[in-house]
Amino acid sequence: MNNVIQHWRDGKSFAGTSTATSPVTNPATGEVTGELLLANVEDARAVIDAAAAAFPTWRDTSLAKRASVLFAFRELINARKEELAAIITSEHGKVLSDALGEVSRGIEVVEFACGIPHLLKGGYTENASTKVDVHSVLQPLGPVAIISPFNFPAMVPMWFFPIAIGAGNTVVIKPSEKDPSAVIWMAELWKEAGLPDGVFNVLQGDKTAVDELLTNPKIKAVSFVGSTPIAQYVYATGTAAGKRVQALGGAKNHAVILPDADLDLAADAMVNAGFGSAGERCMAISAAVAVGPIADDLVAKIAERTATIKTGDGTKDSDMGPLVTKAHRDKVASYIDAGEAAGAKVVVDGRTVIANGGADGFWLGPTLLDNVTPEMSVYTDEIFGPVLSVVRVETYDEALELINSNPYGNGTAIFTNDGGAARRFQNEVEVGMVGINVPIPVPMAYFSFGGWKASLFGDSHAHGTEGVHFFTRTKAITTRWLDPSHGGINLGFPENK
Repeated sequence: MNNVIQHWRDGKSFAGTSTATSPVTNPATGEVTGELLLANVEDARAVIDAAAAAFPTWRDTSLAKRASVLFAFRELINARKEELAAIITSEHGKVLSDALGEVSRGIEVVEFACGIPHLLKGGYTENASTKVDVHSVLQPLGPVAIISPFNFPAMVPMWFFPIAIGAGNTVVIKPSEKDPSAVIWMAELWKEAGLPDGVFNVLQGDKTAVDELLTNPKIKAVSFVGSTPIAQYVYATGTAAGKRVQALGGAKNHAVILPDADLDLAADAMVNAGFGSAGERCMAISAAVAVGPIADDLVAKIAERTATIKTGDGTKDSDMGPLVTKAHRDKVASYIDAGEAAGAKVVVDGRTVIANGGADGFWLGPTLLDNVTPEMSVYTDEIFGPVLSVVRVETYDEALELINSNPYGNGTAIFTNDGGAARRFQNEVEVGMVGINVPIPVPMAYFSFGGWKASLFGDSHAHGTEGVHFFTRTKAITTRWLDPSHGGINLGFPENK
């Protein structure tokens, strides 16, 4: 019998009452490795109720104690990160080194949250009015929900829950149905670190679970990462229910390569950013915009490097693993078909890849398309696979217009040795995260992660100081301590004197 993956409630596994399940597969073999329980409304409310019950005690727990638990969690996960990486590879398919990199970037946010006492300091003004002092405090919201995607089953939840927990909130996480075990592993680690039961909870499920998180009045805020259509739904539904929502959506990231760029550096970057994690990254470069006469040389250099990539089982000697499901693999391949039919040149064809893995694995090799034009679906849609499109333009202004007219605004990059061009680009481009000769400009944890336009719904990015702001609310307190004499009756509006 397959492994049954349950919810996590009040510090232990929780089966709930629903008997509905969804298969979890190893993408490198096609083998079903587990059955995931899918919550019904009753199960979802039971998990949410646990978070609500734990909140008053955790809210009143000292900052020193909260920080000590965060430090303990950081030490445990850092010591055992290879174990977590192996779990990610077994359900997502990315190679072990990539999975380990994901965990390491997530740990950076845990480390940032370890400084939460400093980040939660309020302000104080003495004698704002005569013998009147004013101060502000940052307080937690209550139970908060995190709805995370399949492509980073450990890192994306870690963008949110360390800060939420450090700030005094309790958490309910709904991981992706495709790779849910990483979050359960982290739940067990939180318990080992000394986190009180009910502060960190995991709700497995599909739309039924999501809708309960979005509408249940006990959930005060929702953090989401996923596709733009679902991000729009999450934002609209959650805010209509009176919740604070940050919904990070899809992307179509461009890299502009100017004629003066180091083409070897740019070609390396395009391969790394286009095909890492089989392109299943919201920060992947999917459109390389070649400016001027360098396009032929750039395509040749990218093709030469792409041909050396070893596709296979992430636990073996591979550079790139499978796609997450067979359905997704077939969908990505259909975009290559459509691009070829529309006139794009298939320079490197991943549809015929011979992978070092199971015969039933979800394989699609790195694919390079040239002469892609903006009306092709391979350009307009977020493919989320190992497909890199080269778009040729004549000028910097054409390249900038391509990016700024695109509905997405998550990440972008420019490759150049011209400081003036780079400075102009970072100022003019309408994208939330910009790289200068850096293809995947994911900020450090003390900065904030988030895009513009259809890549973000809500006004708060993930982690950094914006993350602290999202998981807290400000209370202003005005105090007067008078000499023992009555101030008298005055029905006028209070004035500062």
